[in-house]
Amino acid sequence: MELNKQSGTVINLGEAVSYTHLFQEQQPEATKSFYVGAEKIQGILQQEGCMGIRMYNGNVADANNEIKANLVLVGVNEEGEDMTDGIILERLIRCPTICPKQSPLIKR
Repeated sequence: MELNKQSGTVINLGEAVSYTHLFQEQQPEATKSFYVGAEKIQGILQQEGCMGIRMYNGNVADANNEIKANLVLVGVNEEGEDMTDGIILERLIRCPTICPKQSPLIKR
């Protein structure tokens, strides 16, 4: 597999439901999803030489000093290297607490 602007696989809703529900069944207390605004994503992608985004697992302390899962997003250049001198995002909005009300990707 190689890194390029087409990396990743489009899946159908059934596959997505299967993957997310299995995760949620195996780790019921884990963060279910993360939200980031379009302008933040565009900010990364519009950096000169950026061909995609790499997402790192990370942890962050919340307002109660409790450690919570989060993601770190960073642009990736044509050589497949992280663009660490550019925009790096973290402190995404987690579900729970702010979750979609009707998404089939959330196991109810």
